[in-house]
Amino acid sequence: MQEVAILSPAENVKTEAIIRAERIEKYYAQPSENRIQVISATDLSIVPGEIVALLGPSGSGKSTMLRMLTGLSVPSAGQVYWHEKPIADAEINVSIVFQSFALFPWMTVLENVEAPLQARGIAPAERHERSMKMIDTVGLDGFESAYPKELSGGMRQRVGFARALVVEPEVLFMDEPFSALDVLTAENLRSELLELWEKKTMPTKSVFIVTHNIEEAVLLADRIIVLGRNPGHIRTDFRVQILQPRDRKSEPFTQLVDYIYKVLTRPDVAPVAAPDHQHPGPRPRDQRQMHYQMLPHARPGGIAGLLELLLDKGGRDDIYRLADDLAFEIDDLLPIVDAAQLLGFLKIEEGDASITEKGAEFANSEILRQKELFRDAAIEHVLLLRQIRRALESKSDHTVPEDFFLDMIDEQFSEEESRRQMETAINWGRYAELFDFDAARRRFVMPDALEETAANEEVQ
Repeated sequence: MQEVAILSPAENVKTEAIIRAERIEKYYAQPSENRIQVISATDLSIVPGEIVALLGPSGSGKSTMLRMLTGLSVPSAGQVYWHEKPIADAEINVSIVFQSFALFPWMTVLENVEAPLQARGIAPAERHERSMKMIDTVGLDGFESAYPKELSGGMRQRVGFARALVVEPEVLFMDEPFSALDVLTAENLRSELLELWEKKTMPTKSVFIVTHNIEEAVLLADRIIVLGRNPGHIRTDFRVQILQPRDRKSEPFTQLVDYIYKVLTRPDVAPVAAPDHQHPGPRPRDQRQMHYQMLPHARPGGIAGLLELLLDKGGRDDIYRLADDLAFEIDDLLPIVDAAQLLGFLKIEEGDASITEKGAEFANSEILRQKELFRDAAIEHVLLLRQIRRALESKSDHTVPEDFFLDMIDEQFSEEESRRQMETAINWGRYAELFDFDAARRRFVMPDALEETAANEEVQ
């Protein structure tokens, strides 16, 4: 009942959208005529009077989505509109606050804030007046002549806020703006941002914040969009109906955080708000072509540590509490949870992680037995590892070049992600003693074959 009270679908608002994305996609063409789809066809609107938070696991395309909405990147298909005009033909008025502060180190605070006004040709007297007012608004009065190196991280981010707001943007975009700050500074800046917004001190009509911090989204946002990945798509889009100021310890708040965790950790369950698939998509794959799972980039040691921790907690715990106990952000914990789930060591049910019988055996075993269990799970559940092992067994010399498998998986992943997938596969395969890897020749070899090759070379 509480969940219904705090959630409602983000219905089409009658207010005219400032930015409207219509079936936008991002993909990269391949020589084989397939596409690497980063973002599937997506509809999204940003309207006046709301803070929108965009959440999603790593690789879901959050930053790609932000760049398309701001006009920094052109969609591969679909269209972005600014007040119903194609964004390429419109005079847009947006600002972006980045994670890395992105200040000019040779300029003072005042000069950094004035920079975008100077670029727009604003007269010196006006830009000085507007910049001083904004510096005062964000609490930096008295630091106008300071250089970035003299400021703390929180103060440098305030300069970033002032520089973004001084142009009076209709939409303020923020890309992980608090993630580089310590916990207390980040919390203070969130509160100040919310105060500026609620008092209408900041000259902007809407805020769009990309984050991986679930609590941050629930604290700030009027509306939350959660992306799934491979390819990126909207899994759920809803309005938060908890009155400000919001209490982290209240039942509605914790229920909403749990709800979002469930969405993020259950990619196999149908999305709450399914994306529109009635559109021309990428060329259908040959049905005989294999579909490779996206391997979570987690180390076997991290998986073992998570399972041991769960075992100490009776074999089951709420993922939200687990992350809190470990002081992990969602992007730190999810790959480990996903990996344990993929290998059959863990089950996710209603936002709770529960250890399976195999997972408990793995956590309780000695190192050699853990390797055996990991090997069995990898062969059973991970297609790429199974293919590498079988290829090695079938070859007379028991070696296979890495490029053979890269050529197969790069039909499904980008070049960078294919490399990362291969690194994870090598890490897992070596740990499980499924194969060894000759880094000099970039070849997979059977575990004993590498030693035999080295011995033969020494004899020769």
